[in-house]
Amino acid sequence: MSQPLADKVALVAGATRGAGRGIAVELGAAGATVYVTGRSTRARRSDYDRPETVEDTADLVTAAGGHGIAVPTDHLDPAQVRALVDRIAGEQDRLDILVNDIWGAEHLFAWDSPVWEHDLDNGLRLLRLAIDTHAITSHHALPLLLRRPGGLVVEMTDGTDAYNRENYRVSFFYDLAKTAVVRMAFALGHEVGPRGATAVALTPGWLRSEMMLDHFGVREDNWRDALDRVPHFAISETPRYVGRAVAALAADPDVSRWNGQSLDSGSLARTYGFTDLDGSRPDAWRYLVEVQDAGKPADVTGYR
Repeated sequence: MSQPLADKVALVAGATRGAGRGIAVELGAAGATVYVTGRSTRARRSDYDRPETVEDTADLVTAAGGHGIAVPTDHLDPAQVRALVDRIAGEQDRLDILVNDIWGAEHLFAWDSPVWEHDLDNGLRLLRLAIDTHAITSHHALPLLLRRPGGLVVEMTDGTDAYNRENYRVSFFYDLAKTAVVRMAFALGHEVGPRGATAVALTPGWLRSEMMLDHFGVREDNWRDALDRVPHFAISETPRYVGRAVAALAADPDVSRWNGQSLDSGSLARTYGFTDLDGSRPDAWRYLVEVQDAGKPADVTGYR
């Protein structure tokens, strides 16, 4: 199997589950050494109180063909992030790929709750988890990434710049968080681009994360059972799909063409030719605009 990233070192910040885990595993499958971070460990769960752990993700990276290294880290703590980057520098003397996927706030927002009714402490905590963590991590990690030309920074979010610009996303706090991350990539593009690196914002489509599958009461092997209740879930994708998007970007010698841009897994699949695990190419954001938001019946023909 081709491993185009065999000499690369990656940090996937926020890799315990969901998109972060899928990205870490696919970078491993491409041969990378992948440092994976998160707050949920085999010894202690985070406030999510879920079973996935950062050590499990590291094991999956190694099983996929890479080298997974778990480093439990709270990315709101600058000292912990500094120690993480110092460890990578000491062990590898390089960092080629930084994926900022820290989030951890699904339990903190309320759907369609205006700012004056939304729990303020939860909203402010959400912003810290979604924005401060990314800024802290970039502050400490980018000097190492910039030691060599060709580095890649991926800011993970929910929604493309175009979609978020035209659509209210869930609530004031959620909307602000996800839009801010897109802008982070734009700003980082201006800062790292002239220094030989590339920064992008990237969103998966409707992600079949562990939490989403649990919410619908299904598993990955029978996820279509949820379509009777949620027909548009037919456009959903596995976390590995966006992982393949990151791996494709990291292996692209011309990746700088994307600098500062907002990207999504579906459009990158068309560009790079990768598929989801079932061989399909879900194009969720085009589907949402042209089918779901347009009020049409669920039909993924031509969209996956």
